[in-house]
Amino acid sequence: MYSKTQARNSQEELIQRYAPLVKRIAYHLLGRLPASVQVEDLMQAGMIGLLEAAKKYDQGKGASFETYAGIRIRGAMLDEVRKGDWAPRSVHRNTRLVSDAIRTIEARTGRDAKDQEVAAELNMSLDDYYAILSDTQGSRLYSFDDLLQEGAQGPAEDTTHLDNEPSHGLEDERFQQALADAITKLPERERLVLALYYDEELNLKEIGEVLGVSESRVSQLHSQCAARLRARLSEWRAH
Repeated sequence: MYSKTQARNSQEELIQRYAPLVKRIAYHLLGRLPASVQVEDLMQAGMIGLLEAAKKYDQGKGASFETYAGIRIRGAMLDEVRKGDWAPRSVHRNTRLVSDAIRTIEARTGRDAKDQEVAAELNMSLDDYYAILSDTQGSRLYSFDDLLQEGAQGPAEDTTHLDNEPSHGLEDERFQQALADAITKLPERERLVLALYYDEELNLKEIGEVLGVSESRVSQLHSQCAARLRARLSEWRAH
């Protein structure tokens, strides 16, 4: 019979073996988070995620422990960042306004909303619109899920308590499919920015060099892409 002592020893062994994974993920995330985030805070949160992973890991589910732990560690780190959300309320409000304007224009025209159209819908100059996009980029996109959550209600809420609900996995799978479909329908340049940022893991300056534009322009494209995805998935999130 598998005793509590054996289970505890197994958990401790996993924690010792995979502690370096916490450090690796922390430094990987650090370059894509606000400058105010400290790597020590990420690592502390990540260790809590690792502890939770060691307690809850079920080998029968198929995923390796490293894969499972990586998800829990990263999630714990991002939860820590959300708790210390530093973006002013005005940034979240403007994020929603841009998404609403894009949604209105695209519903009316049946095509991608153009920069000038969004600015006009918001009753502001193109320069002011670009300034809003630059401010929004300050709340750096953590993941696609966070990107969409942020514009809906400010910092994303902690959903770890839903992990064991049968419907949550199915809903998440549907969301990922809806998101993938929305991404394929983005304007080509915005789709390329996402691919370079998430898949190739280039920073904004490097993406600017690839596209032949300034870093600030990449920042604007990045934020506009986020707003467009939020606008197009707003009905899905309302279910």
